[in-house]
Amino acid sequence: MKILVTGGAGFIGSAVVRQAIADGHAVVNLDKLTYAASLSNVAPVADSPAYAFERVDICDRAALDGVFARHQPDAVMHLAAESHVDRSIDGPGDFIRTNVDGTYTLLEAARAWWQGAGRPEGFRFHHISTDEVYGTLGETGQFTEATPYAPNSPYSASKAASDHLVRAWGETYGLPVLVTNCSNNYGPYHFPEKLIPVVILNALAGREIPVYGQGINVRDWLFVEDHARALLLVVEKGQVGETYNIGGNAEATNIDLVRRICAILDQERPDGAPHDRLITFVADRPGHDLRYAIDASKIRRELGWEPSVTLDEGLRRTVRWYLDNRDWWQEIQARGHRQERLGLAGGA
Repeated sequence: MKILVTGGAGFIGSAVVRQAIADGHAVVNLDKLTYAASLSNVAPVADSPAYAFERVDICDRAALDGVFARHQPDAVMHLAAESHVDRSIDGPGDFIRTNVDGTYTLLEAARAWWQGAGRPEGFRFHHISTDEVYGTLGETGQFTEATPYAPNSPYSASKAASDHLVRAWGETYGLPVLVTNCSNNYGPYHFPEKLIPVVILNALAGREIPVYGQGINVRDWLFVEDHARALLLVVEKGQVGETYNIGGNAEATNIDLVRRICAILDQERPDGAPHDRLITFVADRPGHDLRYAIDASKIRRELGWEPSVTLDEGLRRTVRWYLDNRDWWQEIQARGHRQERLGLAGGA
């Protein structure tokens, strides 16, 4: 297949690009290159004759039309998004523009090209979303594909809106769409504003490791390379019009996760041990969802996918990647990024 991947220089998008090239697909990586994107993320495949890059904003319809005309993709995998909850609290407008307006613009460009090309039967528009659109769970239960939407942050609300747009374009215009909703990803190339890289990099620097509230919030963790394989399986074999939840079967409280990372660092970099002495509890995020958990039985039953990397194995691989790739994250820090607390605008 020739796959147009939006946001392919970001964390999850770049994992999809690398995996797609490894699987023998041709890839057009379309990315605006915002603060969280880096072409270093796709450097391992950038010299492949099956790889092309287009620096384009998904809100720019004319530029999108040009990309579709030049490359004529067999599928779109739409991962371009603003995704950091804390940033959405401080500045929701960017999330509405990219996640809602951008998805609408991309859908219209894809629809125009698809219709103009004679509605090729094999074309797919695969929209990649999050479990956060479902809101929060109590101590029991899991999100299924039938769980009602109940987003609680500007980020999750913008993703919920984009999910609805994709479904509507499938029902109204017949565009062959697929939607996936995933649990929290982690792994190599994770931009250092998210929890796991913050823990690793702060610990290495001897800085405080901030944990929101009492660290009791629960997330289901999915190794990014497992996710990339699932996404490609969906675009190749998924049923048009269906939604698939993708989870890691790896629930952990935030404080447990942080302590696991510290324990790995104690082994890998014992000169800083014990790293858990750096844990500091800070004021909680406004509207912080208590628990997410994915029921991924549908994708296992229908497509045969299940996660292959355990949480302990994935965390160790992630820690070692950050230790072995200092140039990558030091370059980001040199651009002025600091692991500072965001998301305070909604607080009292």
